[in-house]
Amino acid sequence: MAEGSGTQKALVARQDIRLAMLGMVDGNGHPYSWSAIFNGYDPVEMARCPFAGIPVYLDKEPRDALRIPDVQVTHIWTDDPSDARAVARASLIPHIVEKPEDVIGKVDAVVIATDKGHEHVKRCAPFVEAGIPIFVDKPLTDNEQDLRTFSRWVSSGAHILSSSCMRYGKEFMPWRQSTHELGAVRFACSTTSKSWERYGIHALEAVYPILGPGFLSVRNTGTVERAVVHCRHRAGADVVLVASADMFGGFGSLQLCGTAGHAEAFFSDTFFAFKAQLAAFIDWLRMGEPPFPFSETQELMQVIIAGIRSRESGGREVSLTEIAAQ
Repeated sequence: MAEGSGTQKALVARQDIRLAMLGMVDGNGHPYSWSAIFNGYDPVEMARCPFAGIPVYLDKEPRDALRIPDVQVTHIWTDDPSDARAVARASLIPHIVEKPEDVIGKVDAVVIATDKGHEHVKRCAPFVEAGIPIFVDKPLTDNEQDLRTFSRWVSSGAHILSSSCMRYGKEFMPWRQSTHELGAVRFACSTTSKSWERYGIHALEAVYPILGPGFLSVRNTGTVERAVVHCRHRAGADVVLVASADMFGGFGSLQLCGTAGHAEAFFSDTFFAFKAQLAAFIDWLRMGEPPFPFSETQELMQVIIAGIRSRESGGREVSLTEIAAQ
């Protein structure tokens, strides 16, 4: 294997990396957009994409700067075979397979492009067994049992990476680098549309790289349709995360208040965040060094799971120590 940075070794030794894009669920068009970031796309076919925003932001990008080089999505499988055919035409994917496992031996890594966390253990299992690196769309999981399974896999040597694109949003970058001018952060608020189970991780992971590890407890006083989640952080910050089903105007809004100042930012460049997220995945394959430790993913999932548990327990405060990550 080729040497990576430090003592790490590349997960993929080939220069030209072959990927499989696997799975597609309602409300999630990542197979279209993520594949296009690797392969390019056919403008006529992409215009037929049922997710209207995808061709809009792809068309804004210069064609010579669109792709991550030396990587191709060579195989695709989706839950509905008709989706695979449409994505393959739009995002120039040469091979459609009948079963996800059919890509084993033909690709260097796989992307699980679905955002229903309770399905991810089942979707990942064949590739963990085969020793293939996996990128999993957010959230990695939404329940304690599956979190323990993922943790066991990783501790046993499986290569699994999962993140929200919000971790890479350029609009939040100044505060990821430093909050010095704000003083000590005492309050943060981050909002999103859709459900806590599927999109709460977007609101959470916008804040997490700014505050860092150290979430202590979670209280969700909302409902399934409108999660209102209060988290306590060891740095002395209160964090309020809101996921409201139809609050599309609030997707990606971030507020930070500190002892010396305040800041607001609003996520807007979806393409930039997706490309940076996927580039981090490819760098991990090439260098063997993950962009962040798996312990951060464990803590993020503990917060998501605690938010569900709190809601189902009448809004009680749930300590992260209640959620066993291992």
